[in-house]
Amino acid sequence: MIPRYSRPDMVAIWSPATKFRIWYEIEAHACDAMADLGVIPRANADAVWKARDVEFDVARIDEIEAVTKHDVIAFLTHLAGHVGSDEARFVHQGMTSSDVLDTCFNVQLVRASDILIEDMKALLAALKRRALEHKDTVRIGRSHGIHAEPTTMGLTFARFYAEMDRNLNRLEKARYEIATGAISGAVGTFANIDPAVEEHVCAKLGLEPEPISTQVIPRDRHAAFFAALGVVGSSIENIATEIRHMQRTEVLEAEEFFSAGQKGSSAMPHKRNPVLTENLTGLARLVRMAVVPAMENVALWHERDISHSSVERNIGPDTTITLDFALARLTTVIDKLVIYPDNMLANMNKFRGLVMSQRVLLALTQAGVSREDAYKLVQRNAMKVWEEGKDFKTELLGDAEVLAALSAEEIEEKFDIGYHTKHVDTIFKRVFKD
Repeated sequence: MIPRYSRPDMVAIWSPATKFRIWYEIEAHACDAMADLGVIPRANADAVWKARDVEFDVARIDEIEAVTKHDVIAFLTHLAGHVGSDEARFVHQGMTSSDVLDTCFNVQLVRASDILIEDMKALLAALKRRALEHKDTVRIGRSHGIHAEPTTMGLTFARFYAEMDRNLNRLEKARYEIATGAISGAVGTFANIDPAVEEHVCAKLGLEPEPISTQVIPRDRHAAFFAALGVVGSSIENIATEIRHMQRTEVLEAEEFFSAGQKGSSAMPHKRNPVLTENLTGLARLVRMAVVPAMENVALWHERDISHSSVERNIGPDTTITLDFALARLTTVIDKLVIYPDNMLANMNKFRGLVMSQRVLLALTQAGVSREDAYKLVQRNAMKVWEEGKDFKTELLGDAEVLAALSAEEIEEKFDIGYHTKHVDTIFKRVFKD
């Protein structure tokens, strides 16, 4: 991923230096296990740890690979140069390249998951804080982009919190799904390596042994992992889209923080654009872009092919780096989001009480009017608001058929905003459980 959308901790997980360090640990721990089993001399296993503090020369490994056309062999050749060719002769004994590649990849995905989980917790904290801050800040709810009935800004933040809390659970499950390793040798039969080696290596790396591998770890695990990340990306876009709509000039119920010295347009000095949430919308597309290739990686030929390899070399780093950046950016947006309660009230009252139409409809039916007739009575007065700019309550109070069923006091009561917010506390208890 390009530096513009990258954060250093996540990038470091995917650096060649980190990858080779994990490869080394896999090989060294495997040697330890084989020595414990008496398969190789203990002195040879101990010798491998001489490279414990070595900074592997990435450029040199690349040079060797240019000749061998095989990355794992290139690494093993380089490692032998630090350990000694005789001492290193038992390194990789009974193993196949996928034992190293797949186990390493899952270690990297687990580490990436840990960062993403912490990112999500930070976002949840920001959403909860803003939800509590604006629990009673009334705004108009919209369906199809059209005014519907009153809600609160706190409920908007709360529903995003609930969605992201589900995503936290998905990330935790995705981490569990991917936290397996395989040191099972060619075609996964353990013919040339004891299963105890796999158990030892996995324990050292914080993984569980894959119950059954072929020559690769089953890719349904990776498909589930990237699918979970794709859902998180869609939820990021969901929040970003709401903010972008709220920031539109004719709405302006909220906007991204506009810092001193910030410029909105090279041509129009007045502009304050929702650039961060537009950026998040684009980044969400990149995260979701990994889902289909990950799904298609599940079907491999027989015990192994490498059609998945090129895909994962891209989507592993790119997707986790992008999502890490996006979650951090969204947290900043939520933390600093500027809310305009007065504009929310002004927008809600723009159509002069029209949003209370359902309450009047229900009151008429409760007063004995058929639903069909009640709907006609309410709609004909509502259309005067839409088409002639009338005041809804005034029109109802002047409608003899409405007054035949409801008193003026009963009509007046139907315009109480508090009616729509009476269960906010109940919803908050459900969402935040405190």
